[in-house]
Amino acid sequence: MSKPKRSPRASAAAAQAASDELRSSCPIAGALDLLGDRWTLLVLRDVLLFDRHLFGELQASRESISTNTLTERLRRLELSGLIERRAYQSHPERCSYHATNKARELVPVLRELVLWSARHVPGVSRPTPAQLRLFAAAARRR
Repeated sequence: MSKPKRSPRASAAAAQAASDELRSSCPIAGALDLLGDRWTLLVLRDVLLFDRHLFGELQASRESISTNTLTERLRRLELSGLIERRAYQSHPERCSYHATNKARELVPVLRELVLWSARHVPGVSRPTPAQLRLFAAAARRR
């Protein structure tokens, strides 16, 4: 059972609420307001690249995100239209989380961030050819 789609009015209200939380109208600042914390890009990485869709799969990531933090990030990503929550069990309710097209547009950005980090951040490993193929596969899912 999937969650009903928001009405255009509800979507507009969510977009307005999100823009009210921005520090400025600068596009970089806006992206950081949405994506620039310690966990959000890692959650998106797991959903987009590693096909992790269940809460437990996301929580089991090697970075050890707490339950409360993961819950808050998933809610924020859903409100911003980057993640879609789908109920797959009703009693108790259990949901899976899936990237939207809006999130999939971030795949090239994430790839470039990985490549930049591998070049300039000491201690970061270089992506393997198999890891780079994950980016290519995720980009084709658009």
